[in-house]
Amino acid sequence: MTIRAHNLETIHPVYATFNVNQTGDTDNLKNVNIGQAVTLTGNYEIGPVSSGSIVLGKLIALTLSDADDGERLATVQIGGICTIPVSATIPSVGDRVVGGASGSVRQAPALTGDDPAGGNIARGTVLAVNGSSSCTLILQ
Repeated sequence: MTIRAHNLETIHPVYATFNVNQTGDTDNLKNVNIGQAVTLTGNYEIGPVSSGSIVLGKLIALTLSDADDGERLATVQIGGICTIPVSATIPSVGDRVVGGASGSVRQAPALTGDDPAGGNIARGTVLAVNGSSSCTLILQ
């Protein structure tokens, strides 16, 4: 008897809707960014993660089309289990993550005095590492 494969990403995902951050009246998120990590950029506004930034969650969907700058809304998975691309330094199982390059996440740095008021910027717990392409984590 083989062990049944589990799709953990279907367990209790939590979604929220946000405005899309803009630069010069152009949205900073497009359809190509779906499935990538995003961060808060302002009040109820998200954009792509940058290296070392706080990860809000995974971009799930955008309304309208790429041509509709300024009118789009974004659906973001902010809780539950998800798979997100990784970049160096690739996290290990049990690690927490921060923003990486090009919509990815990377291993969070060790705790230091540089953490902002309110706590450490690291997010989630890595449940599995899929080579050097992605990791599955629980957003908590």
